[in-house]
Amino acid sequence: MTTALVLSGGGARGAYQVGVLKGVAELVPSGNPFPILCGTSAGAINTLGLAGRPGSFAARVASLEKMWRGLTAEKIYRTDLAGVARNSWRLLRALAAGRERPRKAVALLDNSPLRRLLASYVSFREVDQSIASGYLSAVAITAMSYSTGLSTTFFQGEHPNWQRFRRRGVRTALTLDHLMASAAIPTLFPPVRIGNRFYGDGALRQLKPLSPALHLGAERLFVIGVSDNPRHAPFNAYDPWPPTLAQMIGHMLNSAFIDAIEADLETLRSINQMAGVMRRAGIGATLPYREIDVLAVSPSRPINELAEQHLRELPGTVRAFLRLVGAETPGGGTSSASYLLFEPGFLGELIDLGYRDCLAQADEVRAFFAAAGEVPSARAH
Repeated sequence: MTTALVLSGGGARGAYQVGVLKGVAELVPSGNPFPILCGTSAGAINTLGLAGRPGSFAARVASLEKMWRGLTAEKIYRTDLAGVARNSWRLLRALAAGRERPRKAVALLDNSPLRRLLASYVSFREVDQSIASGYLSAVAITAMSYSTGLSTTFFQGEHPNWQRFRRRGVRTALTLDHLMASAAIPTLFPPVRIGNRFYGDGALRQLKPLSPALHLGAERLFVIGVSDNPRHAPFNAYDPWPPTLAQMIGHMLNSAFIDAIEADLETLRSINQMAGVMRRAGIGATLPYREIDVLAVSPSRPINELAEQHLRELPGTVRAFLRLVGAETPGGGTSSASYLLFEPGFLGELIDLGYRDCLAQADEVRAFFAAAGEVPSARAH
């Protein structure tokens, strides 16, 4: 049965996904475990990082790990004082322009280093060849149109387009612009023009992150998230102080990158339970909903705590901004900083954590990929 890999967004947190994939490559050593690849934002970078490299699945993962371990903030966005000051000035001018719209896309940070990095790393010819040879069935990345508000999944593969409430799928030849648009975190990175519209981070308004994989024919889902909220949510925590700006930004980013995929997983599991009951009662054959085999892996340690230990690795200009918004104060909201912490110490710890978490679920992972027998197909939700 066709298995899809679903990778959520999360900025620097995307390094965790690489560690999990490293574990999968070790536990499932033969063949390609994921004919369908779907990613959003940082997950889109990892998606095309797998699809756009030659070799076996293990070789592609090893190459992706090498890239992530070699990253620094300077390779993602300009951190020099001149670059930050110029972008800040452009942003202030755009805010002061009132009704006059800016002639050029503006944002707080200049992510041209990321564009150069991805242009040299991802081979879109390799994506074409992987699909043409049958190694991959489909590759999909999601972005959001600022003009329509639609969550748009751009995909490459022999599948029809789709249209649902607030989301659509568009078959196309993927390019660097699609990838940069999917990873364009709002206000931090500038939107990207594709055709006659501007697009931004795919996590924005992505109501059903699992839906693209199902539309592309997936019958089983392997989901790698970057949130530790389900395991570490302190519901009874007491905090007498008002939130810092960093805390508020962190919650907005979490809402965009994390909440939707957790909610969609919860919905899918509920549908699976209902479909299973109906199937056992002999009434499921007449209904459009079927069970979907799904396995999700998420961090076993609080990412915020890991980020707090590595804040000093960031360049001085970035740390100054984080200090200004309160990210470095005790309990001030290191969640927002974790999305920008593209530094070797933090990224390395996340990769190692993902690898350990995958191996901790080794029996489940092996059983998931070794599942035999017919798995009922799914209707895209």
